[in-house]
Parts: sequence; C-alpha cells; structure tokens
Amino acid sequence: QVQLVESGGGLVQAGGSLRLSCAASGRTLSTYTMGWFRQAPGKEREFVASIYSSGGRTDYIDSVKARFTISRDSAKSMVYLQMNSLKPEDTAVYYCAATQGTFSWSEVSWNGYWGRGTQVTVSS
Repeated sequence: QVQLVESGGGLVQAGGSLRLSCAASGRTLSTYTMGWFRQAPGKEREFVASIYSSGGRTDYIDSVKARFTISRDSAKSMVYLQMNSLKPEDTAVYYCAATQGTFSWSEVSWNGYWGRGTQVTVSS
C-alpha cells in the first residue's frame, strides 16, 4: 500500500515563501507522474503542478507559473513544491498525488494515490 505524506505547510504573509514536501512509501513510484492539487474552502480541488517520472517535463496551472517550482528526487521518493511570492488566493489545503495515467483528479482518484493534505495559509 502506497502512502503519501505531505509536510511544510503553514502560515505566511503575502510575498513570502514555503516549500512543501511529499514523502512516498510502500512501493517505488519512479514510473509515476507526481504532483500537487489544492482545495480552498468552498471550492473544487484543482490541479497545481505535476512532474513526469523522468523529471523532464513539468506542468503548472497558469496562476502559479513563474512563482512555483516542482521537483522530485526519485532516489528518495520525494516530491517538492517551492512556492514563492505567495498570495492570499494561494490559501488552500495542498494534496500530493501520484498516478501512472493522465494527471487529473479523476485518474488519481480511480487509479492513483492521494496524500492527506497540508494547510497553506497566506495572510494579506
């Protein structure tokens, strides 16, 4: 059974930075696309960023491009999300996810794995 455990969330002022980490255990996820979703109160869970198994391709939602950077260390089964220039609208619970298929909410839910989430709160 795969477990994804997030860490690094917290409270930060607008313009600040946080680094989220996701530790995978239970099996190797070297062939999985991994990444992050987030869910703000009253809103649907949305895609934030993903990184392919090779690490050669990354994707981001437009609103975080140039501010967030995703990376992975496959040897350590870790995925990271460096978040800079944070804005109040980035406030959400951030979930680590892994799947071998398309990196979408439905694909992760049916055939992949979710972490339990870590809260990020950005004050204005």
